[in-house]
Amino acid sequence: MIPSEEYKIDMYPMDFEEFLWAIDDDVTAETIRVLLSEKKAAGNVLHRNLMRIFRLYMLVGGMPQAIETYLETNNLQAVDETKRSIIDLYEEDFTKIDNSGLAGNVYDSIPASLSGNASRYIFASAKEGMRANQLFDLLPDMLSSYTINIAYHANDPSVGMSLERDLEHYKLFTSDVGLFITLAFKDKKYTENIIYNKLLSDKLEANLGYVYENVVAQMLKAKGNNLFYYTMKSETSNHTYEVDFLTSTGDKICPFEIKSGNYRSHKSLDVFCDKFSRRIKDKYVVHTKDYNWENGINYIPVYMVPFL
Repeated sequence: MIPSEEYKIDMYPMDFEEFLWAIDDDVTAETIRVLLSEKKAAGNVLHRNLMRIFRLYMLVGGMPQAIETYLETNNLQAVDETKRSIIDLYEEDFTKIDNSGLAGNVYDSIPASLSGNASRYIFASAKEGMRANQLFDLLPDMLSSYTINIAYHANDPSVGMSLERDLEHYKLFTSDVGLFITLAFKDKKYTENIIYNKLLSDKLEANLGYVYENVVAQMLKAKGNNLFYYTMKSETSNHTYEVDFLTSTGDKICPFEIKSGNYRSHKSLDVFCDKFSRRIKDKYVVHTKDYNWENGINYIPVYMVPFL
């Protein structure tokens, strides 16, 4: 091929719809599209079924080899072993980026950093005493490997967020939620992985909601969005409000707040929308319950995000 004949495309892990194609499900995606277009709740039985399928996607993930293992074995323990082998290969490749092992430590530490609910990536979660400039030098290579996604703090939330991003304040996510779940408990055996058990039984507690934050980041990125978030201090206390993700549509922005527990409480979204009311088009609370529209907010089940 001569250069003029090349056309480069970005390749991501398989998204939720591609996962449905792989398991020969040609009904679910169209069902979700219809529900979303009509702004209609699925109802208890259908919603539970759609969430079950989505939780399966979260457990298996979008890596083709992991999906192939699931199709061949229908065994999540075998899938977990495949994902562990993928992570091992990633960590070997990271030594080519950085032979000190820091890049691998950064990747391994992503679940721990997110679980702390901090408003930025915590350097100490990768290595004690680590400095910001050390990771700054590694980030371009790690991002180009498509193993991680990054969300920058938007200093001025608007359609030009890329111009106002804060290069020193960001969050990191794994590019694949299936690998994230395995990575979170890499030091434990499959049978001790509480995320698997809780997801399968639909008992994922609120303090494990960072799993949903990672999968929403993955889905928004796969749709072509750059990832941004926003934090602001309360005027009356030391509390910090945080909007998990911001996307732009036309000349407006759409804020997202991710909830795995009580979705009725969304103070951060409310404060943000009051402050930037003229800039906002649609408001979303992404949660695990059925669709609802109330007071100008779209409460959408997580499985609807890929079809927005």
